[in-house]
Amino acid sequence: MTYQTLAQPVTARLEIKKSDFITYAYPVTSREQAMFHVEQLREKYADARHHCWAYIIGDPNNTTSAGFDDDGEPNGTAGRPILNVLQHKNIGNVIVIVVRYFGGIKLGAGGLTRAYAGSAQAAVDEMRLTPYVPMTQVQISADFANESQVRYVVEDMGGSIGEVTYSKAVTLTVSLPAADVDTLKERLAMDGKVLAD
Repeated sequence: MTYQTLAQPVTARLEIKKSDFITYAYPVTSREQAMFHVEQLREKYADARHHCWAYIIGDPNNTTSAGFDDDGEPNGTAGRPILNVLQHKNIGNVIVIVVRYFGGIKLGAGGLTRAYAGSAQAAVDEMRLTPYVPMTQVQISADFANESQVRYVVEDMGGSIGEVTYSKAVTLTVSLPAADVDTLKERLAMDGKVLAD
């Protein structure tokens, strides 16, 4: 399950036949997060004619959740073309929002479809994409003498350490790529550490 996701928010702007298309893209992991960005831009650009968007949560090839909205543009001319660009580029966990200021010249259905797809593409061109890596959490129990070695192994494998509790032993809650859990267990087992799922 590898796909690309956005490293940080980007923005792009196109002018097509006097209409302004201002495009924003944000990394998101839930529909709620996606809708939060839509609402923020509706407030920021309250005088714009349309706020059209599409999002994909999860893998674009096997979408857990996707959605789009034409926001008053003719059916299928705005949200769907934005979504198509994201799917074609294999980008997940993202929302793209296009704010349109109408310039007085009608573009027609084909023109609108091209304008919204082009706006989404302009944002994609600005994106710094990184491979999405599914993370998982595990708990590691170790005795005090081995704590620094456990920390070293986890960080060496690109994991991060969250909560740490000290009682009879040290329990570290660790976040790391799901694919690396078995390797982590092997490396810690060699050192005589105990790993609790």
